Amino acid sequence: MTASASATAVAPTPASNAGSPRVSVARGYRFELVKLVSQWRIRLLVPACWIAPALFVAGVSQQSTLPADTLFGRWMLATGWAGPLVILGFSGTWALPLLTSVVAGDVFASEDRLGTWRHLLVAIRSPRRIFAAKALASLTVILLLVAGLAASSTVGGLLAVGNHPLVGLDGHLLSPGGAAGKVLLAWVCVLAPTLALAGIGLLGSVALGRSPMGLLLPAVVALAMQVAQMLPLPVAVRLALPSWAFIAWNGLFTSPAQLGPLVIGIVVSLVWAVMATLIAYLLFLRRDFTNLTDDGSARRAVTAGLLPLAGLVAVTVAVVAVTTGATTGSGIRQDKVQVSLAEDFAHLYRMQTAQLNRPAVTEAQLKSTAACTKGDVKDDAEGAGNDWRCVVSWHLPGVQATGQAIYQLDITADGRFVADGDGPKEVNGYFLVRTATGDAPNPLWQFDGNVDLLPATAKG
Repeated sequence: MTASASATAVAPTPASNAGSPRVSVARGYRFELVKLVSQWRIRLLVPACWIAPALFVAGVSQQSTLPADTLFGRWMLATGWAGPLVILGFSGTWALPLLTSVVAGDVFASEDRLGTWRHLLVAIRSPRRIFAAKALASLTVILLLVAGLAASSTVGGLLAVGNHPLVGLDGHLLSPGGAAGKVLLAWVCVLAPTLALAGIGLLGSVALGRSPMGLLLPAVVALAMQVAQMLPLPVAVRLALPSWAFIAWNGLFTSPAQLGPLVIGIVVSLVWAVMATLIAYLLFLRRDFTNLTDDGSARRAVTAGLLPLAGLVAVTVAVVAVTTGATTGSGIRQDKVQVSLAEDFAHLYRMQTAQLNRPAVTEAQLKSTAACTKGDVKDDAEGAGNDWRCVVSWHLPGVQATGQAIYQLDITADGRFVADGDGPKEVNGYFLVRTATGDAPNPLWQFDGNVDLLPATAKG
C-alpha cells in the first residue's frame, strides 16, 4: 500500500503532464548548478582553489629553503613557471581526488540524505535528464576548481619570481613562451584522469546512496592506484591505470617530448571516465524510486560497479602490453638510465659554463657519456632504487684530459630520478656557484631527470 501511494506521488498522471511545459536538460543543469554552488563546501572550495595556490607559491618562492624533493621545486626561486608545476604534482596526488570526491561523489547521494527524489522527479519527470543535468553540473564545478588551481599558482609564481626560462627534465632550457605553453598543456592533460575520478564519483554516488563510501570512493580508488604506481609492477600495468596520466605529463618537459606514455595515460583515463559514467547511468535508470529505502547497496556496487572496472583493467593491460611490447619488467634499464643522465648533464654543463663566463661549448662537443651500476650489479642492471651510482665523462674542446663527475641516483618506479653530485667539488660539490652577479644555484649539484619506460620500438 505504501509503495503504491509513493508511486502515485512520484509519477504524475498523463493529464497533469499534458499542461505542464517540458523541463529541458539546460534548465535542469542550471538548477543543479545553483544547488551545487549553494553548498557551503563548494563555497569554501572555489575561493580556496583560486587564492590558496597563489599565496603558497608566492610564499615558498620567497624562502631560502625550497621543496627540492618535489619535481621542479628546486627551480621555484629561478622562474615563476616552476610554481604551477609543483602545485600540479601535489594536485594529482591529493587535491584532485579529494575535489572529485566532494563534488561528483555527493551529487546523487545528497538527494538520498535529504529525501528529495520524489520532488525532483515530479518537477523534471525524466531520470535521463536528471542524470545528465547532475553530471554536467558536477563536471562544470570540477573544471572551475581545476582552472582555479592552475591560474592561481601561475599568477602567484609570475608575480613573485617573474617570467624567466625554465629548466626541463633533461636539463634543456625552455624559453618563457615555451614554458608557458607546456605548463598549460600539462594542466590540460590531467583533466583526463580527473574526469576518470569524476566518473568513479558518479558511480559511487549512485550505487552506494547515502553511504559515506560513495563520497570517499574517488579518493580511495586514487589512493589505491597511487600505491600500485609505487610497487614494482610491470610497465603495462602502470600505464593501464588512470593515475598514470597524473605522472606522465613529466614527459612534456624533455626534448624530444616523451609523448607515448602520456597519450596512453590520457586514452586510458578517458575510457575509464566513459565506462564509469555509463555504468552509473544504467544503475540510475534501473533504480526503483517508489521505494524510499532503495538508496544503493554494497552488493550492487560490487557486481555492477567494481567488477566491470576490474575487467576494464585486465583489458587495458592486455591492450597496452600488445601495442607497446612492454609485457614485463620495470622499464628502467641500465642503458636508458645512462643515456638520460648523460643528456641531462650535457645540457646543465652548458648552463654552468654560461654562469661562470667560460668559453661556450655545445652538447656535441662535450660528447658526454655515463657508466652506471646498481648496487653490486654492473651489467644489465634495472629497476628502481636509490643504489644507482654513475660516473659521467665528458671532453672539452682543446683539452686532452677527460672530465669525470660522480652521481648517486635515486630512481622511483615511475622513471623519475634525482641525481645527487658526489664530486669533484669544482663541478658538483657545492650548492652555489659564484657568478659575476653573485651566488647562484649550481645546476650540476643536484638535478631531476626522467627515464622513458616504454621500449624503443613502441616510441618509434
